[in-house]
Amino acid sequence: MFSSLATTTTSFRTASRNTQNYKNLLCRSSKRVISSSTIRLADPWPLPGTPEHLASTATPSDEARIKPLERRNESLETLRARLVYQSRKRGTLESDLLLATFARDNLSVMTEIELKEYDKLLDEPDWDIYYWATGKRTPPERWADSALLKRLSVHAKNEGKVVRRMPSL
Repeated sequence: MFSSLATTTTSFRTASRNTQNYKNLLCRSSKRVISSSTIRLADPWPLPGTPEHLASTATPSDEARIKPLERRNESLETLRARLVYQSRKRGTLESDLLLATFARDNLSVMTEIELKEYDKLLDEPDWDIYYWATGKRTPPERWADSALLKRLSVHAKNEGKVVRRMPSL
């Protein structure tokens, strides 16, 4: 019994000393330090379109691609509805806005072949689609001659200066 009391007392003294050391450290660190050197830290959230963001969002060419699900016997109405949903819920606001407004304006007039090509485009990473459409990166060979990507690029340029908002569900 006495040994556990001694251990408890020792632990309390150690904790008190640690608390006092912490308080001393806080008092010392609250003083202002003036330095002539400039410390620059890297921005953890670079703005889209900046060289830092372009470099950090590049998809490695050796990255294993996830094989998309096969959807046999999917009707055109179901395909369009799924593509509208996938265009809206990408994960980045920039891609969401670009693809959702493109889907609203174009999916209703696309043929089945164009819809399947758009479905394959949506399997690509968000930032890749965004930068291909805005012309910040050159698309890979599989998309270089795509008429669909050219239409998306024209939509992204927004030459009519239309104010775009997320379409209502």
